[in-house]
Formats: sequence, C-alpha cells, structure tokens
Amino acid sequence: MSQSLTFLGIESSCDDTAAALVQRGPDGVAVILSSVVQGQTALHADFGGVVPEIAARAHAERVDICVREALAASGKTLADLDGIAVTAGPGLIGGVLSGVMCAKGLSAATGLPLVGVNHLAGHALTPRLTDGIAFPYLMLLVSGGHCQFLRVDGPEDYTRLGGSIDDAPGEAFDKVAKILGLPQPGGPAVQAEAEAGDAKRIPLPRPLLDRPGYDLSFSGLKTAVLRARDGLMAGLGGLRRQDRADLCAAFQRAVADVLAEKTRRALRDHPVSVLAVAGGVAANREIRARLEVVCAEQGVRFLAPPLPLCTDNAAMIAWAGIERFQQSGADDLTLSARPRWPLDQTSPALLGSGKKGAKA
Repeated sequence: MSQSLTFLGIESSCDDTAAALVQRGPDGVAVILSSVVQGQTALHADFGGVVPEIAARAHAERVDICVREALAASGKTLADLDGIAVTAGPGLIGGVLSGVMCAKGLSAATGLPLVGVNHLAGHALTPRLTDGIAFPYLMLLVSGGHCQFLRVDGPEDYTRLGGSIDDAPGEAFDKVAKILGLPQPGGPAVQAEAEAGDAKRIPLPRPLLDRPGYDLSFSGLKTAVLRARDGLMAGLGGLRRQDRADLCAAFQRAVADVLAEKTRRALRDHPVSVLAVAGGVAANREIRARLEVVCAEQGVRFLAPPLPLCTDNAAMIAWAGIERFQQSGADDLTLSARPRWPLDQTSPALLGSGKKGAKA
C-alpha cells in the first residue's frame, strides 16, 4: 500500500441519514475525519416503529445536508476525495434509493469513483476500521433488522454460520417495548426498565437452544412476553410497575442467554482469535457482558466498536468502500439500490423480513 485514500460515505438504509469522511493512510491505519448522523426517532415516535414512507422522505430531504456538514467538519472539499461509497442495500428501498441517487449525482459531477456497499459489510468490517484487526474473525451482527454469525475472511468473503429465522433481536426489543407501553426505540427503554427487575421471577423460553447449530429465533420469545403480560393483568387486574420491570429483565436475560450459548457454539466449532460484535443491540450492557464472559472462557479476544459505530453510520460505509475499491475497483452509474443483498451468496436465504428492513 503506497498511497492514502479519502472516501465520502453515505448511509440511508433505515431511519438514520448519515455522511462521513474516512481516510486510510499508506500504513493502512484509518482515521475518521468526520461523521454526521441525523436520526428520525421523533418522526416515527407516534407510530410505534419506522414508517418507510416517512423515512424515505426524510432521507431525501437530509442526505445532501449531511454530506455538506461532513465535508465542512472534515475541512475537506469534494476535490480532496478519492471516491464515494454509498449503501446500496439491503434496507428500506426508498431510503436506499435516496442515498444511491445522491452518490450517483456527486460521482457524475466530479468524476470520482463510485462504490456500492452492502450495509452489512459496513458493520462486518467496522473492527478493521477501529482496531485494524486481521482476517479471519467471527462477527456477530445483532441489530434491529439483522442477526447473523459471520466468518469474515476478506472484504468480500463472508460465510454465514447462522442467523435469525424470524425477528431480529432489536426488532423483538421494539415489540416488547410496545407490548409493555414503553417508548421507542425499544432497546434502551427495555434495558432501563430491566435494571429494577427480577430476571428470575417470570420464566420465559430460550428458543432453539434444544437444537444444534447457530440459528436463532426471537418471535416466540416476544409472544411469550405478551402472554405473560396478559396473565399478570388477568390475575392482578392490571400491570404494576414492578411487573413490567420483571418482564423486561426476564426478556433481556433470555435474549442474552440465547446469544451467549449460540456464540459459545460458534467459537467452539469455528476457532478464531477475535469475536467482534456490531449493531445497536451490541450496546446492551447485559448482552455485552455475557459475550465477554464467553470469549474469556474460549480464550478469544472480544471486540465491540464504540457505540456510535455500532449503530448505523456512514464512517463504516466509507471504510467498507475503501476496502472494496482496493480489492475490486469501482462501480459505474448503473449501480442499483437493492432491498435484499446477502453477504454470503452461497447460503440459503434467511426466512422472513424484519420491520427495519429486509433480511439478507
């Protein structure tokens, strides 16, 4: 590697509009020059989840603003860039289109190389952005729309070991929050409520732990919370604050138990030196603590990027664009937005479609 590369990244796959500049030096070390994220929580708060049409309109209104802010914050201009990377899928198609069309316009106007990035690859390559780790490593991507165990052997070389066959964990957290009358997004709300709860009071299932392999399921767990809530309300004439806290704690513990055991199996059967986690659910303190224990037991390094890089952001897209550009070159202006785009092209597609985006 003999030259530095500076890329603009654009991310708009769900409900965060983001732009960032990342520079990779001649030594391979990455520097995030700027990172701008505009969330949409307030726009969707009254609907109990992300509304695709509202999200798409917001992306169209904000993506160019985010690009300008990212350039200004980095002290760079378009003339200082070596390329433009954009999330081309998977995700809510209206939002993905907004980002792709913005990136295409910038590429056509400046002549800069255009690189379409798989959103999941952005998450999967984040440990190389933050810590410069070498291939291969195991990635647990655990977010609102996706949950997968991936062996990462290169910028475009992924093997999916297992994943969620229905709801992703983040989606289950959102649904449980709605069931219990908590605000969205559900992950932080459930975690906060669980702090005062007794995780052992209300028994909940641990789906698929009785079966071999690394696939996961969280839809039935969410339904079990609903039934437990209804049982408590029928018996007590309502749901007390402590009941809600206990339900949150029990649900969070069940998710942590499942992820910890499936991770233990994956590390045992596919030895690597590093387990990396990414996605918004990776910010959950109990889940993170359980995964750290599993890694310590297996003698594996546990790596979780800083919270702003666990959730959707454009720095990861810029970095993934740099890695893909160096390996495979650029795309042309026929680049299309894709609602589905599996990282592992050989494994059978996972079932279902998450509320926050199509599974891949």
